[in-house]
Amino acid sequence: MIGVLVTFTQTDKFDRSTLAKIAGELRGPFEGMAGLRFKSFMLDEDGVRARNFYVWDDEEKGRSFFTEELVDKVAGIYGVRPKIEYLDILGFVDNSGA
Repeated sequence: MIGVLVTFTQTDKFDRSTLAKIAGELRGPFEGMAGLRFKSFMLDEDGVRARNFYVWDDEEKGRSFFTEELVDKVAGIYGVRPKIEYLDILGFVDNSGA
């Protein structure tokens, strides 16, 4: 299992409603995506960093998803190129079925 943290950082604050709209519009293609356990769209407290967090069942699928073409596409959507970090998930708690 691999985690991927994608961070978009601006000098000005992101507009929360715009990011919520983006999350709503982009949600569909990720639902049921093979190998993707979950994805979240987030805005941190200061509002200058939008973050998307993915958990992939398979490292190869997770790494291969983030092509240069995809990075260019999301940079156009968010207005800034993202920083992508790959994280080795050592443990995982899922309470969604509880």
